[in-house]
Amino acid sequence: MAKIYTKTGDEGMTSLVGGKRVRKDCTRLEAYGAVDELNSHLGLLMASLSDETAVNCIMGCQNVLFCVGAVLATEAEEGKDLPQAVAPEDISALERQMDEWNATLPGWRGFVLPGGVESAARAQVCRAVCRRAERRILALAQEAEVPHGVVQYVNRLSDFLFVLALRENFLAGRDEILWQKSR
Repeated sequence: MAKIYTKTGDEGMTSLVGGKRVRKDCTRLEAYGAVDELNSHLGLLMASLSDETAVNCIMGCQNVLFCVGAVLATEAEEGKDLPQAVAPEDISALERQMDEWNATLPGWRGFVLPGGVESAARAQVCRAVCRRAERRILALAQEAEVPHGVVQYVNRLSDFLFVLALRENFLAGRDEILWQKSR
């Protein structure tokens, strides 16, 4: 088996898809690094889920995010479009699942603090990391091409993770922890 380490990043540089060398703290790496971090947190979340539908949804999200990361790690060549990492069906699948789960949940009672059962708390961590990834992708979009649908998908995914957290607490019979405004 080949060695996993190459030593080519020891000076703070790495290669993008296509071979171009860039600093590890550049905006592009921040964007796809945040997506990678989100994907790792989703794996941890998935390990705490018992519902097969939720597990399959998260696994689908991980696959889409892997494609998103690969596209974000690729600079567009002049005259060529980047591949689409997100299909409209990926976004509509999140929306359909959210609508289905949301229909079974109690209505809005106030702002929710992260917590409850472990899977709900992990879903909330994923939601927060997803929002950070969205901000990093938007920063990259100010400098370079980001394929259509990427920002929309990541935005919708954070909503999905919020609904999943609510659902996990509901299925466990745990009340949401509501924000109490300080006096």
